[in-house]
Amino acid sequence: MRRSERIHLPIAPDAARALVARALDLDGDLDGTLAGSAQSSVTATVSATDEDPAGTTLELVAENTLRLPFFQWFFAGIFRYELRRGLQWSRAAVERAHRELPAPDPLGSHPFSTPGLFGAEQGALISTVAFGGAVTAFAAALFGQLGDPIARTFHESNRGLAGALAITRSGALIALVAASLADRFGRRRILLGALIGLCAASAVSAVAPSFVIFTAAQAFVRACVNTAFIVGGIAVVEEAPEGARAFAVSMLALASGAGYGLSVVLLPLADLGHESWRVAFGVSALTVFFVPSIARHLKETTRFQTLAARTTERGRFREVVDRAYGRRLALLAAVGFLSNVFSAPSAQLTNRYLGHERGFSNSSIAAFKGITNGIPGLVGILLAGRLSESRGRRPVAIVGLLVGTLLTMGFFLGNGPILWITSSVAVIAAASGTLSVGTMDAELFPTEVRGTANAILLATGVSGSVVGLLVAGLLADQLHDLGLAIALCGVAPIVAALVLLPRLPESSGRALDDVSPSEV
Repeated sequence: MRRSERIHLPIAPDAARALVARALDLDGDLDGTLAGSAQSSVTATVSATDEDPAGTTLELVAENTLRLPFFQWFFAGIFRYELRRGLQWSRAAVERAHRELPAPDPLGSHPFSTPGLFGAEQGALISTVAFGGAVTAFAAALFGQLGDPIARTFHESNRGLAGALAITRSGALIALVAASLADRFGRRRILLGALIGLCAASAVSAVAPSFVIFTAAQAFVRACVNTAFIVGGIAVVEEAPEGARAFAVSMLALASGAGYGLSVVLLPLADLGHESWRVAFGVSALTVFFVPSIARHLKETTRFQTLAARTTERGRFREVVDRAYGRRLALLAAVGFLSNVFSAPSAQLTNRYLGHERGFSNSSIAAFKGITNGIPGLVGILLAGRLSESRGRRPVAIVGLLVGTLLTMGFFLGNGPILWITSSVAVIAAASGTLSVGTMDAELFPTEVRGTANAILLATGVSGSVVGLLVAGLLADQLHDLGLAIALCGVAPIVAALVLLPRLPESSGRALDDVSPSEV
């Protein structure tokens, strides 16, 4: 992508060269980075004019050569905007320098500007993993979104539905092994296998004749989903430029949010017939046709390739629990367990709560989530990436988890406008907490055991999910109030935010190898 701007200066070419180099901080060849965009370059060409022998024509050429698989259509508009505003600033800077005036105010960042320079291979890998994240999030969300019509089809109660959702968490046992193998066989192979597996299991879910078979298929979906999210997040953190790791994770979260949004869009299908919910699972199965394209663009991370060329000692459990990293593992495991005691039932049973206790139809639930989670979710993810880089992972995680939990508890205890207000604000806060903790999960362990460590964190997090779902289901049947049952589970993440997160080391502003140096 290329844009240019011409300026006429009534000075000699040599003077114009010196002026533009000084005004735009360009090197001797008049090349440099375009103002306001770490991804774009600018080149100045100076030549004498025929019309004015004492004058000079200055041409500023700005270019962005980054190509992002699957998402170039989205970022093309952002790149054009950066080129246009960067050239406008450059023109003003040159003209003001010619008139011996102070330079214009520096261009500030915008919501999608990158805090670091992404190379072509880095951008391609992160973009490809993000697309895989969208496919994964879509498959992951379907059971929770369609839980109520699925339960009606198979004549299951609140307790039966919550129990099935808890059982699907047993897929973490498969994910525990698969994510650990990413330290031995690489991120790419495990991620592709997970994507193929979740598509196959979604196909079985779409035609399942009984609730038992459906639950078993969803357990395997959950295994593949957990594996894909863990390994994909690791790949993004490993490949991102220093100073932009949380931003890269936010782009992965943004794409995953789009996948989740698609599951919400398809929710009204459940109103068309008794078993029309099966169509959504069929759509998830058909995403297997994207896998060949993902495989073509997905490369192994540079960090893993470098490590694999140096040593075969990878994925050793004892290194995760040694003196250097054992305390981090214990703290993050406890945070994950307590957080999921609340996040699992609040996410998986929201539709059931809205439908049974607040009288929403499937179509109105889709509209509610589109309004309260759509734009607020986008804002939350973008804000989380920025704040995690500028304010630090730890404080953002503490505030985000605490505020998000309290507001979500208010959602399950409220009614009327309270539902809309608390849901909209909670998703912004929760995004900050979740993204910051997720980034630390990958950052705080070295490359050779990053998959193994995150597999252990997955197991503890899933254990929290199972406990939360079972407790919420049991309390709901005893209290006859699903909202109150879910809200009571919110005590757990509050403890995590106030007691555990402050004890973790801060990783923002530090090189990844300094945060978690290799021990092999």
